[in-house]
Amino acid sequence: MRTPVYFLSHGGPNVMYQVDHPAYKKLGQIGREITTKVKPRAVVVFSAHWQASRDTIQVNTAEITDLIYDFYGFPSHYYKEKYPNVGSAEVSKKVLDALGAAGIKAEGVKRGLDHGVWASFKCAFEPDKNPLNVPIVQVSLFKTEDPVQHYRLGQAVSHLRDDDVLIIASGMAVHNLRDMMYSFGDPRPLPYTASFDEALKNAVTTAPEDREKAMSELLKRPDARQAHPYFDHLLPIHIGAGAAGEDRAKRLWTLGEGSLSWAQYRFGEVANSSSL
Repeated sequence: MRTPVYFLSHGGPNVMYQVDHPAYKKLGQIGREITTKVKPRAVVVFSAHWQASRDTIQVNTAEITDLIYDFYGFPSHYYKEKYPNVGSAEVSKKVLDALGAAGIKAEGVKRGLDHGVWASFKCAFEPDKNPLNVPIVQVSLFKTEDPVQHYRLGQAVSHLRDDDVLIIASGMAVHNLRDMMYSFGDPRPLPYTASFDEALKNAVTTAPEDREKAMSELLKRPDARQAHPYFDHLLPIHIGAGAAGEDRAKRLWTLGEGSLSWAQYRFGEVANSSSL
């Protein structure tokens, strides 16, 4: 059975400390599904916070990786956080080979993990309670807003799923930091948060043969630039959908909160999985 593909809405680094927040709990449930039922031998992860260049993808080939504290204005203890992880030369080579075979320019680099990976993974794979304990190889996005280009990127690495490698895309279903000040203290979703979150679900859960077109059309919606002033947090789900191939998608959960949506998705099935 092929490994599934996940899209995680990761939020900011503060989610690590909000243990009573519904998103923290949901990420933990997804993490336990992965460690107890999927049981991959490695994880390849795409994060919204790493965009390489317009035509070249970068793959982290480091076997020992530090953390990147790519956020600003938080208390000092945020910048002392640790997340145990190792890379894999073997898996990173498989990714580079897959991209090359698909005609995608790619290069290996030595890089740490950004918070789009480690902050969400600390919630999903809490080191003391639910450790992941497999290599993690991070791969960049393109530095473009082209949904088809990112869909093709996912398609290029899809066959790694046949080798027990799990693909995770980390972004945000709705991500407008500019409007957070207007909704601060009010958990109700803004109108565009609700409308785009539902449109995203409809597109992602479209039949696989029609999904690429439906997801491309998302970026043309009148509420798209409200939901995503920049598409960097949306495009990871296009990668996940491309990697899913013929597998259907399921929205595992969602929560609209001001100018954010925490929707979490899985493409494909998990054996003996109860509804999350």
